[in-house]
Amino acid sequence: MRYGVTMFATDRSMDPVELAVEAEARGFDSLYLPEHTHIPVSRHTPAPTGDAELPEEYRRTLDPFVALAAAAQATESLTIGTGIALVAQRDAITTAKAVATLDRLSGGRFVLGIGFGWNREEMADHGIDYGRRRAVVRETMLAMRTLWSDEIAGFEGEFISFEPSWQFPKPQRTGGPTVLLGGGAGPKLFSHIVEYTDGWIPICGAGLTAAIPTLHQQWSEADRAVDDLHVVPFGSLPSPEKLDHFARIGVTEVVFRLPSADRDTVMPILEQQAGLLASAP
Repeated sequence: MRYGVTMFATDRSMDPVELAVEAEARGFDSLYLPEHTHIPVSRHTPAPTGDAELPEEYRRTLDPFVALAAAAQATESLTIGTGIALVAQRDAITTAKAVATLDRLSGGRFVLGIGFGWNREEMADHGIDYGRRRAVVRETMLAMRTLWSDEIAGFEGEFISFEPSWQFPKPQRTGGPTVLLGGGAGPKLFSHIVEYTDGWIPICGAGLTAAIPTLHQQWSEADRAVDDLHVVPFGSLPSPEKLDHFARIGVTEVVFRLPSADRDTVMPILEQQAGLLASAP
């Protein structure tokens, strides 16, 4: 398995470039950063954490693409990724360009982690109907895949259309970087994963023993090689027993959660997590 970390990078947290350097030096394989463009003050949507109040880091999040570009320049082998990017709230053409550019500048080290989103007010300000967000994400990804793959790319859909066009650079890997979709297990989510992504980001890892074989089956039925499927749980509180369990059931990468806090708070936790890697599967 591979091992990574994720943190809400904000204007008050440990610098994500510094975190990337420290994580790479301690043997971690990856760093993932989440995205929120803004958080409307009205706050009608309940916090996904279950808290009465939404944690402050949600409204202070750095732009992950800019932060990851800086992290890529400061590291040599560390995979950098969004975890997650809210692609329904993004323009497909400009996001495809940003992804391809970042992937090229990082030497093919970029992973695009995406999600459908949960914040109704945030989506509404981007003109997205919450009930159609999954369809928007699907079409956005299909359009971006076309831009990444075709020398002359055109697309005609319900939400996105553009005439045959040139867009360069292309990503380092033919067809685009690795794309992972986050969400709860189920046939609908798995159908999205199989159609236009390379794997799944389960949150915290509960229920994976039953879910992974189901995803494997849908993946195989679509004539996709199981060895190409990525299963990357986020937010796990690591222990040797949990890591052994993940390795046995087919998890390919584990991403540990770090607090959105200053260096003095983050580094002891990073050191503790790094201590698990020496004996990890």
